[in-house]
Amino acid sequence: MSRVGCCIFAHMLRILLHPDYAKLFSAQVVALIGTGLLTVALGLLAYDLAGDRAGAVLGTAFAIKMVAYVGLAPIANAIAERVPRKALLIGMDIVRAAVALVLPFIDAAWQIYVLIFVLQSASATFTPAFQATMPDILEEEADYTRALSLSRLAYDLENLISPMLAGLLLLVMSYHGLFGGTVIGFAGSAALVWSATIPQRRRDTKARSFRDRLTRGIRIYLATPRLRGLLALNMSAAAAGAFVIVNTVVMVKAGYGGSETGVATALAAFGAGSM
Repeated sequence: MSRVGCCIFAHMLRILLHPDYAKLFSAQVVALIGTGLLTVALGLLAYDLAGDRAGAVLGTAFAIKMVAYVGLAPIANAIAERVPRKALLIGMDIVRAAVALVLPFIDAAWQIYVLIFVLQSASATFTPAFQATMPDILEEEADYTRALSLSRLAYDLENLISPMLAGLLLLVMSYHGLFGGTVIGFAGSAALVWSATIPQRRRDTKARSFRDRLTRGIRIYLATPRLRGLLALNMSAAAAGAFVIVNTVVMVKAGYGGSETGVATALAAFGAGSM
């Protein structure tokens, strides 16, 4: 990394001197790592249940995941304005931890679909509420910009760190143990959110109807040309990434006779490339 890059990165990390933001960022990181472990474990579970058809099971599961997220996030965001934010965040982390705790004991593909829907419904509620806390905690625009950059970096690093961690863990345990790591991640996130001071949300000076609150975000997004371009870019990247997530376990295990650790290594290689 160049000297200029190091200076920019160090400047961005200064935002972690804010104690409440540091706790919330740490909550995001441990939850992301837990989610990454879940992705690896879910692929291996699907292969145990469906063999060569694991790709179809995972494809269906992740389709349900995205439908739940895209469909429920606006509704959850509109409803969340009436609920204490800290209680909502902790509650959704507990729901996600409970789902991860149950996943190792299922024995049918349809159970995966139901649990993924529940888990993603909780995430669709958690993520907008979590992101909405940032402007209330970081009142300076420059600080908020650094927080957004650091958050994006955490998402990218998760694609690399979680599979590497999963590969190491799979050397000493079965993939069922990865679900335990997911539970720890969500529980840790809940504890960190609980320890942070989250101010009361700023009340909109204009009273908005539920319908307006439900559609306002997407209307603003689609009305902004640069955001429409970003949406197209993200959809293209997601389409390629979906192929990797769905088919890696089948290609490694059925195609090459690889091990569980090999699956995690392949996903880590993809994460390194995406960086």
